[in-house]
Amino acid sequence: MASSLVTQVRNLQRRKARKRSAAAVAEGVRLVEEVLAADVPVTGLIVSSGGMAHARTAAAVAQATARAIPVEEVDDRLFGELADTDTPQGILAVIEPKRWALDDVRVQLRQPALVLDGVQDPGNVGTLLRTAFALGVPGAILLPGTADLRNPKVLRGAMGATFRLPCVPLADEEFAAWTRREHITVWAAVGEGKPLARAAVPERLALVVGNEGAGVRPFIRELAGTRIAIPLARGAESLNVAVAAGILLYEVSRAD
Repeated sequence: MASSLVTQVRNLQRRKARKRSAAAVAEGVRLVEEVLAADVPVTGLIVSSGGMAHARTAAAVAQATARAIPVEEVDDRLFGELADTDTPQGILAVIEPKRWALDDVRVQLRQPALVLDGVQDPGNVGTLLRTAFALGVPGAILLPGTADLRNPKVLRGAMGATFRLPCVPLADEEFAAWTRREHITVWAAVGEGKPLARAAVPERLALVVGNEGAGVRPFIRELAGTRIAIPLARGAESLNVAVAAGILLYEVSRAD
């Protein structure tokens, strides 16, 4: 009979189950290390028999044990069924990520909020959040259609950023009301926008990047005070959304 921890991991493999739960699965030794370093609440660890042979995995298990976090060892076959990756590293944690509030997102001069508008690919969302955290962004807003923050691929792509960077899912009207209440200017990144170098950066800014194929939705285009773009070389169609966001955030952070 499967243990309660194994059953929980199986349930969390389904998106609908994740929506009903406050828990998530963090897989891989680096991500588990980040979980432990950030003091994220941990329900328990599952490790494979083969994974325990690796020094970093064993060290993470020892750290968890010292904190009285339950650790369950399973055979490699069962771990493969529980893992979300093709080549699992033999360790995962069931965690309860922090639920951030809008008040945690403190927009300041040259520190804009990053807004994800319908960014569907979990890998892109994870990379966007990792980049935002690395560049000193005070928080991220996730609008409808954006991949679930507790998706395992989002967690792996963010590499611990979601444990430290305030990330808040919002409905469209909630986002619009927040920008009005906090006197925040909205910029939308679009292909036909004004070159960033010609735009005066406002004191309080929310930078919106859109869906990988469709771009920013009409609602956000209308809400945006300015539509900006990164000038590309002749013949270049577009940039990956995470790459584009990284360039824009960096340039805004160093603007006069």
